[in-house]
Amino acid sequence: MQQSPPLPPFSLRVQAPLPSHIDSNTIFNRVNPDKDVDGFNRVNAGRLCQEDPEGFLPCTPAGILELLVRSGVETSGKHVVVLGRSLIVGKPSALLLLRRMPSGNATVTVCHSRTRDLGSITRTADILIAAIGRPRFVTEEMVKPGAVVIDVGINRVEDATRKSGYRLVGDVDYDNVAPKTSKITPVPGGVGPMTVAMLMRNTVKAFHKRTN
Repeated sequence: MQQSPPLPPFSLRVQAPLPSHIDSNTIFNRVNPDKDVDGFNRVNAGRLCQEDPEGFLPCTPAGILELLVRSGVETSGKHVVVLGRSLIVGKPSALLLLRRMPSGNATVTVCHSRTRDLGSITRTADILIAAIGRPRFVTEEMVKPGAVVIDVGINRVEDATRKSGYRLVGDVDYDNVAPKTSKITPVPGGVGPMTVAMLMRNTVKAFHKRTN
């Protein structure tokens, strides 16, 4: 029996998160790597791991790095703790900050749901990145004085005073943590706009790759 030819990579953009019955990696890996402006295809993930500038960086981690650079936050030699090990934020953020370049060279610890004594680890962080999807999970007791805190979380919590019936909060208890930090991102309005900006940057890069 003649086998059907393999399907070509998709040319469209995938919007994550996908429904639970769909395997995300299968879909991400069907996207043409040269049009993968989200940076989720295994080719671009491998390029990130190898520090290959030809790849597309995942947009939220790239936005985090851009925030740190433009805010004058030194990463070299600093201890960065990443809360969350997702393929979209946690793992690529760790890889970006490990890179051998001025905006990298950090010592990175990745924590997750099986990490023991989490607070003892987060309190050692010069830079703390929270990306776990749990509202106000990071409290002031978990943060070292003077730390830089990047809140990636977007969570809906009930709020009867709002017309929508809810409001958005991050993974960090902002009101109580902010006074303890040297810098902190708000939710909304912090990492989110940077994610969009990095997506546009990747789109321009994809255009130049295609037309060169």
